[in-house]
Amino acid sequence: MVNYPVGVAMRPCKVVKSPTKSTFGKRGMNFEAEINATNTYYLAHGMAVIHKKPTPIQIVKVDYPKRSRAKITEAYFRQASTTDYSGVYQGHYLDFEAKETQNKTSFPLKNFHDHQIEHMAKVLSQNGLAFVLLHFTTLSRTFLLKAADLIPFYQKNAGQKSISLAFIEKYGYEVPTNKIPSIPYLECIQKILGGEPHFTTTSN
Repeated sequence: MVNYPVGVAMRPCKVVKSPTKSTFGKRGMNFEAEINATNTYYLAHGMAVIHKKPTPIQIVKVDYPKRSRAKITEAYFRQASTTDYSGVYQGHYLDFEAKETQNKTSFPLKNFHDHQIEHMAKVLSQNGLAFVLLHFTTLSRTFLLKAADLIPFYQKNAGQKSISLAFIEKYGYEVPTNKIPSIPYLECIQKILGGEPHFTTTSN
């Protein structure tokens, strides 16, 4: 059974004088878990409704021990056809992918798939907000890069192996750290929408 979460120069969404340390390691949580916790925070505080999409499963064999009950005995995970997360924030549809790397100077393009790029392009065509959250684990830095900037780069540089950190710093928005929630990406989204957030986050 697949469950949804119970549930949140450079253009930073907040001026960051120097990279701040992430608290992922201290909490024993990986990047995806931190995003899920952030989305839970957003939901609990009425800020946004954003969930991780369930992983597609291909059912191969089903047994029926009783007429009223079916038991899946064989299945496998299918490749996701879209992105990791979707939801709504103040009337705006959000759709995004979350990726991380241990590289210090670039982000591997192999982390993205053609079907994900195509999906984000379709979201943009419907005036939705599509983007990626990119986490550099070694640097403890996280960026929000709009699909509108990622897609042209991906299509133009199909033979290139990675996106440079310099490109991400120039066109992306650095997500501030050491806050509650731990990855307050909605602050960046509000900047993209052209205004200050209608809520406040708490510094640790």
